[in-house]
Amino acid sequence: MNVTVDIGNTFTKVGIFEGTHLVHKEVFRSMADLRDYLGRTPADHIIVSSVSGDPYDVLNGAVVKGKKLVLHHQLRLPIKINYATPTTLGVDRIAAACGAQSLYPGQACLVVDIGTCINYEFIDAAGTYSGGAISPGVQLRFESMHSFTSRLPLATAVENAPLTGDSTLGCLQSGVMNGILEEINGMMDRYAEITPQLRVILCGGDSRFFEKHCKRPIFVAPDLVLTGLNSILRYHEAS
Repeated sequence: MNVTVDIGNTFTKVGIFEGTHLVHKEVFRSMADLRDYLGRTPADHIIVSSVSGDPYDVLNGAVVKGKKLVLHHQLRLPIKINYATPTTLGVDRIAAACGAQSLYPGQACLVVDIGTCINYEFIDAAGTYSGGAISPGVQLRFESMHSFTSRLPLATAVENAPLTGDSTLGCLQSGVMNGILEEINGMMDRYAEITPQLRVILCGGDSRFFEKHCKRPIFVAPDLVLTGLNSILRYHEAS
């Protein structure tokens, strides 16, 4: 049994894998609850990815028979990293790229991870990751318009926002939700010009607002980062 831990900005996700199959998932807000869970959940191998906390603190409390890994840019990976500033590359982005490669080996992939930020990750057919793009996510856009203006209210995400808002709230929702959708469709089109056989994978907590409205065929993989972490762990098991 492999345990994968994804410590994000808001939540921590834990995936339990048997081989390549995700058999169980837990979500935590509290690091204390996470440490308690790992302390009573024996694992064969474990990998921790963190963008907000100390991964070694989490790892040290886990009950593990075999390998204990922390994801960083120098860890051996099943993909090649060709990034100009690898020390600044977020581990969540590395894991998402590895997840895409494990789902579609030998195929070019564009990952669209819609969370606090929207991360675009491009992996070519040879399994090389060169980067992508980062833009503000749904809530960041709403909060920035509310915080940096005097009169605009704080809006929330909605599905199927009308193109023409008939109130200030509706206009904010139209601008953010339709703006992000056009951004996603535009990025997919531009990458498809480079790689016509492109696979597009959507993930992240806010992907549900957009997955039914993309112009191109997509594959929705809500647990892509956990899948990528497991592929890295299995890569080390085999070596």
